[in-house]
Amino acid sequence: MPQTVPPQTHVGHVHLKVSDLETAIAFYRDVLGFPVKQRYGSRAAFLAAGDYHHHIGLNTWESAGGIQPPRGATGLYHVAFVFPDRASLGAAIKRVIAAGVPIDGAADHGVSEAVYLRDPDGNGIELYRDRPQQDWPRDTTGCLEMTNAPLDVDALIAEAD
Repeated sequence: MPQTVPPQTHVGHVHLKVSDLETAIAFYRDVLGFPVKQRYGSRAAFLAAGDYHHHIGLNTWESAGGIQPPRGATGLYHVAFVFPDRASLGAAIKRVIAAGVPIDGAADHGVSEAVYLRDPDGNGIELYRDRPQQDWPRDTTGCLEMTNAPLDVDALIAEAD
């Protein structure tokens, strides 16, 4: 039988190689809203929501001036940031649109509502909020039954106002 991790295990942070630290900081701080918690000179920075030490690490240690991976290459598909409610998710999407960042897609997955975009280095970003577990769609045997339905992004943004 395969070993499993404890149910309390969770993803702690993402650490990204970026081509330009200041551009990356401006995106994650000013567009997505994560404050800078610490900088390591001109080559790395750590950002987080609330009082946490870091949810996002950014560095140019091996990537200063680098290029985006070509389509079809392996690597990070996307990193997902969970918002506590529709209003805060809508506010984040509103900032993204106001900053002129294109939205790649949006979906109602039944368990969550998600919007997809890219950071300045081409890394995939998912901004989403989970529905309460008791509202997650399940089949007749009780197994999770996620969906990929259209999401009304305008209605989500309206929740921010």
